[in-house]
Formats: sequence, structure tokens, C-alpha cells
Amino acid sequence: MQLAEMETEKKALPLPAELTLVIPTFNERGNLRELIRRVDAALTGVEWEMIVVDDDSPDGTSALAKKISHDDPRIRCLRRVNRRGLAGACIEGMLASSAPVVAVMDADLQHDERILPQMLQRLREGIDLVVGSRHVEGGSADEGFSARRAAISRFAHRLAQKALHADFSDLMSGFFMVRREIIEECAPHLTSSGFKILADVVASARKPLKIEEVGYTFRERQAGESKFDIKVGLDFLGLLLNKASGGRIPVRFIFFALVGSTGVALHLATVNLALLVPGVGFPLAQSIAVAVAMTSNFFINNVITYRDAQLKGFWPLLRGLLYFYAVCAFGAIANVGVAAWLYNLYPLVSLSALAGVVMGAVWNFTLSSLFVWRQD
Repeated sequence: MQLAEMETEKKALPLPAELTLVIPTFNERGNLRELIRRVDAALTGVEWEMIVVDDDSPDGTSALAKKISHDDPRIRCLRRVNRRGLAGACIEGMLASSAPVVAVMDADLQHDERILPQMLQRLREGIDLVVGSRHVEGGSADEGFSARRAAISRFAHRLAQKALHADFSDLMSGFFMVRREIIEECAPHLTSSGFKILADVVASARKPLKIEEVGYTFRERQAGESKFDIKVGLDFLGLLLNKASGGRIPVRFIFFALVGSTGVALHLATVNLALLVPGVGFPLAQSIAVAVAMTSNFFINNVITYRDAQLKGFWPLLRGLLYFYAVCAFGAIANVGVAAWLYNLYPLVSLSALAGVVMGAVWNFTLSSLFVWRQD
């Protein structure tokens, strides 16, 4: 009797999912129910699940996702606290799947869920990666893109094609489907910061992928606000430089160094302005310039380089600024020490000075990551 009951329970278990849809969200509560309804209608006859990966949206997106999951066990929610970034959310969602196929799409209803069955069929036939494309036959971005955003997207796409040696038409797409085993293999090499995960997957794959594209019309956003801004473009530029270096230079260090270069320009400008003030000598002007440059670097790094660990509020910002001053002071000592040591060995001024600058930058970056913008 017990054996019969166990057999009945076993038969009642739902079939394993063939496809996991990973939906990264931030303030997408107004779109979530409609997205699920559309996906359900599109994937009739397919065993699917959806993982909503929410970056702790203040509008309650994760709470709604969990409420829906009570009635529909195909819906799961991963709520990320003190972490931000579309790429990182996508990676966590894909790695949380046990289905053989994973897809990434936005929650804003701009991606056309009706092509999902066609994309899945391509993977069943042996393709590794299928991209929902706005730039092939059947595709268009006229409805969902402003002229400015479309121009930026085209420029970024051409840049990415050359940098990553990719030959398909929509490398900037955020709508794609891929074999999960490929994600498992390249996950250690993926960059969790930034917004363009597709380009990273293609660049990080161990071997060339069989890629196809399926055209779709990019639709207008229905609710919420677009996440596309200048920081997204900077993230993408950092990703390209990271991949161009073979992954040797971290994306975050690239931003840290770029911010540091703006500090040098600000330092020089401040010195010259301070010297115009009667009674201000060079030592005082230099001291003022150092303080101004370090302060500027701190606030820019807080917004751009470490935006996923951004310090907010008066006291966290003040504490972080003081830590940053201390870190940069030790970095200056490291800079001078390495430069002097190298100059004693090889009396080449430019080489010694450059080595000191690099050492100081690496020191500042390392200690800033450990103490100023520490991520637990």
C-alpha cells in the first residue's frame, strides 16, 4: 500500500523544466504579471520556469514575484541585497537553473516573447546560442528606441564586433537563449558588473559558438523607467577593455584608473588657480590640489567604479572619504618608494616615475576595494 502511494506521488510531480527564463529586475513591479501572462501564452506545450532576479527594488518587485510563486511554482525569485548590476543578476539567475536551456530577457515587455518557441527549436536542433535580434530580417528597433539611443547602440555594436571578433548583427541584445552548460563553463570568466552580458558570454566561451539570430520588433516600454544611461556605456567600454586584455585587467580597475586620470587634470588646474591667489605659495597650492583631487576621485568612484557598493548617507560617505584619504596617503608612499628604488637600480626618470604611478594606482585600488567600498 505504501509503495502504491509513493508511485502515485511520484507521478504527480511536475515535469522538469526544459527552459529557464532569467528575468533581471529593478523596479519592474508594474510589468511582472503581464510578462508572466505573455510568456505562459507563448510557451504552450513547453516545460518552463522563470527566475526573477531582483536587485532589492524599492517598489516591491521581489515581494510580488514571491506572492505569484505561491500560486505558480514555475516562478521563483532571487532577491539580491547590497548588490546591483544586470550582468551579475543574469549570471546568478542562469547558475541557479538546472534546466538544459536558459534564456535572458527584460521585464519591461520590450522583448517579444512570441519568438521564444522559435529560439528554443533552434537550440533543440544543435545551435549553441540564439539571439533575439533587432537587425536581421523580421527585426526592428524603431518603436522602442529614441534616435539618440539607436545611434549609441549602433556605435557600441560596431565597436564590440571589432573588439570581440563577433560576426552576428546584434551583439548588444539583452534577449538571448543559450545552453546552460556553456554558461557553467565560462561563468568563472564572466564580469558581474555592467549591463551587456551577451557580449561577455560570446567573448568568454571556451570555443567558438554556433550562433543564430531570430528577428523581433523591439517594443516601447509599458511601465517603469529605462535603466539606459551614461554609466551603462562606461560599463560596456570597461568590458571591452577587459576582454581586449585577455581578462587580465579587471573592469573595476579600468574605471579606477580612468577616474584617477581625471584627478590628475583637476590637480594641475587647481594648483594653477590657487597660485593666482595673493599670498598662496606652491606648497599650499599643492596641498589644496591634492585634497581637491582626492575628494573628486572619491565621489566619482563612488558613483561609477563602485556603484554596486555605493556609499549613501552623510556618515557612510564621510567615513568612506576619510578612509580614502588614508588609502591614498599610503599609495603616495608606495608610489615614491617604488620609483626611488627603481631609479637607484636603473637611473631612467620616465620609467621609474611610471612604475611608481602604477604601483600607487594598484595599491589605492586594492585598499579601496578592501576598506572603503568593501563588499561583504
